[in-house]
Amino acid sequence: MGKLQGKVAVITGATQGIGLATAKLFASEGAYVFITGRRHKELDEAVASIGSNVTGVQGDASNLADLDRLYESVKARGRIDILFTNAGLGGSLPLGSITEEHYDQIFNTNVRGLLFTVQKALPLLNDGASIILTGAAAGSKGTPNFGVASATKAAIRSFARTWTVELKDRHIRTNVLSPGPVLTASLKAAMPAEAFGRIVSTVPMGRMAEPEEIAKVALFLGSDDSSFVTGIELFADGGRAQV
Repeated sequence: MGKLQGKVAVITGATQGIGLATAKLFASEGAYVFITGRRHKELDEAVASIGSNVTGVQGDASNLADLDRLYESVKARGRIDILFTNAGLGGSLPLGSITEEHYDQIFNTNVRGLLFTVQKALPLLNDGASIILTGAAAGSKGTPNFGVASATKAAIRSFARTWTVELKDRHIRTNVLSPGPVLTASLKAAMPAEAFGRIVSTVPMGRMAEPEEIAKVALFLGSDDSSFVTGIELFADGGRAQV
Protein backbone atom coordinates (compact mmCIF):
# COMPACT_ATOMS: atom_id res chain seq x y z
CA MET A 1 0.00 0.00 0.00
CA GLY A 2 1.31 3.44 -0.94
CA LYS A 3 2.03 6.21 1.55
CA LEU A 4 -0.87 8.29 0.18
CA GLN A 5 -3.41 5.54 -0.35
CA GLY A 6 -6.93 6.95 -0.56
CA LYS A 7 -5.83 10.58 -0.22
CA VAL A 8 -6.78 13.46 -2.52
CA ALA A 9 -4.03 15.88 -3.54
CA VAL A 10 -4.17 19.19 -5.41
CA ILE A 11 -1.00 20.41 -7.12
CA THR A 12 -0.93 23.74 -8.94
CA GLY A 13 1.54 24.39 -11.73
CA ALA A 14 2.00 20.69 -12.42
CA THR A 15 2.49 20.43 -16.18
CA GLN A 16 6.27 20.14 -15.95
CA GLY A 17 9.25 20.12 -13.61
CA ILE A 18 8.74 19.70 -9.88
CA GLY A 19 4.95 19.81 -10.08
CA LEU A 20 4.68 17.06 -12.67
CA ALA A 21 7.28 14.86 -10.97
CA THR A 22 5.37 15.24 -7.69
CA ALA A 23 2.01 14.46 -9.30
CA LYS A 24 3.45 11.26 -10.78
CA LEU A 25 4.93 10.22 -7.45
CA PHE A 26 1.77 11.03 -5.48
CA ALA A 27 -0.37 9.04 -7.91
CA SER A 28 2.02 6.09 -7.72
CA GLU A 29 1.73 6.23 -3.92
CA GLY A 30 -2.06 5.88 -4.08
CA ALA A 31 -3.33 9.46 -4.17
CA TYR A 32 -5.96 10.83 -6.53
CA VAL A 33 -4.33 13.96 -7.95
CA PHE A 34 -5.81 17.16 -9.35
CA ILE A 35 -3.30 19.17 -11.36
CA THR A 36 -3.47 22.62 -12.91
CA GLY A 37 -1.69 24.41 -15.71
CA ARG A 38 -2.31 27.46 -17.83
CA ARG A 39 -1.96 25.82 -21.27
CA HIS A 40 -4.35 23.10 -22.45
CA LYS A 41 -1.83 21.20 -24.59
CA GLU A 42 0.77 20.88 -21.84
CA LEU A 43 -1.92 20.02 -19.30
CA ASP A 44 -3.31 17.23 -21.49
CA GLU A 45 0.20 15.86 -22.01
CA ALA A 46 0.85 15.92 -18.25
CA VAL A 47 -2.39 14.07 -17.52
CA ALA A 48 -1.51 11.44 -20.12
CA SER A 49 1.99 10.97 -18.65
CA ILE A 50 0.55 10.42 -15.15
CA GLY A 51 -1.85 7.89 -16.60
CA SER A 52 -4.51 7.25 -13.96
CA ASN A 53 -5.93 8.69 -10.74
CA VAL A 54 -5.60 12.21 -12.13
CA THR A 55 -7.77 15.09 -13.28
CA GLY A 56 -6.38 18.13 -15.09
CA VAL A 57 -8.05 21.50 -14.62
CA GLN A 58 -6.88 24.30 -16.89
CA GLY A 59 -6.32 27.57 -15.07
CA ASP A 60 -4.03 30.30 -13.81
CA ALA A 61 -3.34 30.26 -10.06
CA SER A 62 -3.44 34.06 -9.98
CA ASN A 63 -6.98 34.11 -11.45
CA LEU A 64 -9.59 33.73 -8.71
CA ALA A 65 -12.30 32.53 -11.11
CA ASP A 66 -9.95 29.77 -12.29
CA LEU A 67 -9.37 28.75 -8.67
CA ASP A 68 -13.13 28.53 -8.14
CA ARG A 69 -13.41 26.21 -11.15
CA LEU A 70 -10.59 24.07 -9.77
CA TYR A 71 -12.27 23.60 -6.43
CA GLU A 72 -15.66 22.88 -8.00
CA SER A 73 -13.97 19.98 -9.79
CA VAL A 74 -12.33 18.81 -6.57
CA LYS A 75 -15.62 19.02 -4.67
CA ALA A 76 -17.15 16.46 -7.01
CA ARG A 77 -14.45 14.00 -5.92
CA GLY A 78 -14.33 14.73 -2.20
CA ARG A 79 -12.14 16.67 0.17
CA ILE A 80 -8.46 17.59 0.07
CA ASP A 81 -5.75 15.87 2.10
CA ILE A 82 -2.70 17.52 0.47
CA LEU A 83 -2.45 20.94 -1.14
CA PHE A 84 0.84 21.65 -2.92
CA THR A 85 0.96 25.26 -4.15
CA ASN A 86 3.64 24.81 -6.76
CA ALA A 87 2.59 27.39 -9.37
CA GLY A 88 5.13 30.19 -9.51
CA LEU A 89 7.16 32.52 -11.67
CA GLY A 90 10.79 33.59 -11.64
CA GLY A 91 12.48 36.37 -13.54
CA SER A 92 15.58 38.48 -13.12
CA LEU A 93 16.03 42.22 -13.21
CA PRO A 94 18.55 44.26 -11.23
CA LEU A 95 17.55 47.05 -8.88
CA GLY A 96 17.29 50.15 -11.03
CA SER A 97 15.65 48.28 -13.91
CA ILE A 98 12.63 46.74 -12.16
CA THR A 99 9.34 47.59 -13.86
CA GLU A 100 5.78 47.61 -12.55
CA GLU A 101 4.96 44.80 -14.96
CA HIS A 102 7.82 42.63 -13.65
CA TYR A 103 6.83 43.25 -10.03
CA ASP A 104 3.08 42.74 -10.56
CA GLN A 105 3.45 39.58 -12.62
CA ILE A 106 5.68 37.82 -10.10
CA PHE A 107 3.87 38.95 -6.95
CA ASN A 108 0.44 38.23 -8.45
CA THR A 109 1.35 34.61 -9.09
CA ASN A 110 3.77 33.80 -6.28
CA VAL A 111 2.07 35.65 -3.41
CA ARG A 112 -1.48 36.69 -4.33
CA GLY A 113 -2.15 33.49 -6.24
CA LEU A 114 -0.72 31.30 -3.51
CA LEU A 115 -2.69 33.09 -0.80
CA PHE A 116 -6.02 32.62 -2.56
CA THR A 117 -5.17 29.06 -3.61
CA VAL A 118 -4.93 28.21 0.08
CA GLN A 119 -7.78 30.40 1.29
CA LYS A 120 -10.27 29.07 -1.26
CA ALA A 121 -9.24 25.50 -0.38
CA LEU A 122 -10.02 25.88 3.33
CA PRO A 123 -13.64 24.64 3.18
CA LEU A 124 -12.47 21.50 1.34
CA LEU A 125 -9.40 20.71 3.43
CA ASN A 126 -9.77 17.75 5.75
CA ASP A 127 -8.77 18.30 9.36
CA GLY A 128 -5.21 17.02 9.58
CA ALA A 129 -4.44 17.97 5.97
CA SER A 130 -1.00 18.98 4.76
CA ILE A 131 -0.34 22.29 2.99
CA ILE A 132 2.98 22.48 1.15
CA LEU A 133 4.08 25.91 -0.07
CA THR A 134 6.85 26.17 -2.66
CA GLY A 135 9.60 28.48 -1.52
CA ALA A 136 13.16 28.70 -2.82
CA ALA A 137 16.69 28.83 -1.54
CA ALA A 138 16.82 32.28 -3.14
CA GLY A 139 14.39 33.50 -0.49
CA SER A 140 17.14 33.18 2.10
CA LYS A 141 20.25 33.92 0.06
CA GLY A 142 21.03 37.18 -1.68
CA THR A 143 21.15 36.58 -5.41
CA PRO A 144 21.88 39.50 -7.76
CA ASN A 145 19.02 40.42 -10.10
CA PHE A 146 16.50 38.15 -8.36
CA GLY A 147 15.30 40.60 -5.71
CA VAL A 148 11.61 40.55 -6.62
CA ALA A 149 11.28 36.77 -7.00
CA SER A 150 13.30 36.22 -3.83
CA ALA A 151 11.07 38.62 -1.90
CA THR A 152 7.99 36.60 -2.88
CA LYS A 153 9.59 33.48 -1.41
CA ALA A 154 10.30 35.31 1.85
CA ALA A 155 6.62 36.29 1.97
CA ILE A 156 5.65 32.65 1.49
CA ARG A 157 7.84 31.69 4.45
CA SER A 158 5.95 34.22 6.56
CA PHE A 159 2.58 32.81 5.45
CA ALA A 160 3.63 29.35 6.68
CA ARG A 161 4.42 30.64 10.16
CA THR A 162 1.09 32.46 10.44
CA TRP A 163 -1.03 29.68 9.01
CA THR A 164 0.61 27.11 11.26
CA VAL A 165 -0.86 28.99 14.20
CA GLU A 166 -4.17 29.91 12.58
CA LEU A 167 -4.93 26.34 11.48
CA LYS A 168 -3.61 24.48 14.51
CA ASP A 169 -7.07 23.74 15.91
CA ARG A 170 -7.84 21.80 12.72
CA HIS A 171 -4.47 20.02 12.94
CA ILE A 172 -3.63 21.26 9.45
CA ARG A 173 0.11 21.35 8.90
CA THR A 174 1.71 24.08 6.77
CA ASN A 175 5.30 23.76 5.61
CA VAL A 176 7.54 25.35 2.99
CA LEU A 177 9.55 23.25 0.56
CA SER A 178 12.48 25.32 -0.73
CA PRO A 179 14.46 23.84 -3.60
CA GLY A 180 17.76 25.10 -4.88
CA PRO A 181 18.57 24.98 -8.61
CA VAL A 182 16.56 22.23 -10.32
CA LEU A 183 17.37 20.82 -13.75
CA THR A 184 14.01 21.10 -15.51
CA ALA A 185 13.32 20.84 -19.22
CA SER A 186 12.38 24.52 -19.41
CA LEU A 187 15.61 25.53 -17.70
CA LYS A 188 17.67 23.45 -20.12
CA ALA A 189 15.92 25.10 -23.06
CA ALA A 190 16.24 28.65 -21.75
CA MET A 191 19.72 28.75 -20.26
CA PRO A 192 23.03 28.88 -22.17
CA ALA A 193 25.54 26.17 -21.28
CA GLU A 194 27.98 28.53 -19.59
CA ALA A 195 25.29 29.67 -17.15
CA PHE A 196 24.93 26.15 -15.78
CA GLY A 197 28.51 26.21 -14.57
CA ARG A 198 27.97 29.48 -12.73
CA ILE A 199 24.91 28.12 -10.95
CA VAL A 200 26.48 24.79 -10.05
CA SER A 201 29.47 26.62 -8.57
CA THR A 202 27.14 28.06 -5.88
CA VAL A 203 25.91 24.61 -4.78
CA PRO A 204 28.12 22.74 -2.29
CA MET A 205 26.96 19.40 -3.68
CA GLY A 206 28.29 20.45 -7.07
CA ARG A 207 25.19 19.82 -9.17
CA MET A 208 21.58 20.76 -9.71
CA ALA A 209 18.70 18.67 -8.40
CA GLU A 210 16.50 16.51 -10.57
CA PRO A 211 12.74 17.25 -10.23
CA GLU A 212 12.20 13.73 -8.89
CA GLU A 213 14.47 14.48 -5.92
CA ILE A 214 12.32 17.43 -4.91
CA ALA A 215 9.17 15.35 -5.41
CA LYS A 216 10.41 12.90 -2.78
CA VAL A 217 10.67 15.75 -0.27
CA ALA A 218 7.11 16.80 -1.13
CA LEU A 219 6.02 13.20 -0.52
CA PHE A 220 7.57 13.35 2.95
CA LEU A 221 5.74 16.58 3.77
CA GLY A 222 2.45 15.32 2.34
CA SER A 223 2.50 11.92 4.04
CA ASP A 224 2.11 10.78 7.63
CA ASP A 225 5.91 10.44 7.77
CA SER A 226 5.90 14.16 8.67
CA SER A 227 2.96 13.99 11.09
CA PHE A 228 4.78 16.07 13.73
CA VAL A 229 6.31 18.55 11.27
CA THR A 230 4.69 21.95 10.81
CA GLY A 231 5.76 25.55 10.35
CA ILE A 232 9.16 24.69 8.92
CA GLU A 233 11.07 25.58 5.79
CA LEU A 234 12.63 22.39 4.47
CA PHE A 235 15.52 23.13 2.14
CA ALA A 236 16.30 20.72 -0.69
CA ASP A 237 19.02 22.91 -2.11
CA GLY A 238 22.27 20.94 -2.07
CA GLY A 239 23.44 23.29 0.68
CA ARG A 240 23.21 26.45 -1.43
CA ALA A 241 21.44 28.61 1.16
CA GLN A 242 23.07 26.92 4.14
CA VAL A 243 26.69 28.04 3.80
